[in-house]
Amino acid sequence: MLYLVRMDVKIPHGLPADVVADIKAREKAYSQDLQRDGRWKHIWRVVGEYANYSVFDVASNDELHALLQDLPLFPYMDIEVTPLARHPSAIA
Repeated sequence: MLYLVRMDVKIPHGLPADVVADIKAREKAYSQDLQRDGRWKHIWRVVGEYANYSVFDVASNDELHALLQDLPLFPYMDIEVTPLARHPSAIA
């Protein structure tokens, strides 16, 4: 199942820089592992924002929820999920 996910990151200003750096490093490693195994198909930045649009290909709503909840930045995100279905006019 394909999902379009928008993630808006809102790290608190008072969080120590070393804590933020650690969270971001763990986030990058985790997201790249999911990209390598094919479940995180695409990721794009939103210009001018600390946000992204991503496409996930997972078996279920529950699997997507678990993957998102395990993101190190999850506590600092607003997330919007849109399930996707193949369009009948698509040629690919």
